[in-house]
Amino acid sequence: MSVPNIQNVLNEYRQVGVNGVVADASPHRLIQMLMEGVLERISMAKGFMNLNNMSKKGESISSAISIIDGLAVSLDMEAGGELAQNLAALYDYMTRRLIEANLNNDVAILDEVTSLMLEIKMGWDGIAAEANKL
Repeated sequence: MSVPNIQNVLNEYRQVGVNGVVADASPHRLIQMLMEGVLERISMAKGFMNLNNMSKKGESISSAISIIDGLAVSLDMEAGGELAQNLAALYDYMTRRLIEANLNNDVAILDEVTSLMLEIKMGWDGIAAEANKL
């Protein structure tokens, strides 16, 4: 699997009609949007799984994986140190779990990855809240 360019991942948002939002967003907000995109794609995959639409389920999971890959390549491993390494490992784990969920039609795994992404996103959202307090 090739590693996507973060710009290619952001282009997915442009294709669904939020081009202006992406163009005007801060780098912090762009990462939030990518995380929201992962959560949205996983939710869609669950719905398609329940509808037994395996083609759309696969597309949704593939899209979630692409976005996670974009998040992973955006990590600054030098500046981020151990935290960036831990996030990279977690993103890798989430990708492997999504592949497993796709192969086994396992909603529980989708829920697990959703929970992990929500936890990461809460931390990321907290960064903005703390910065605004200063």
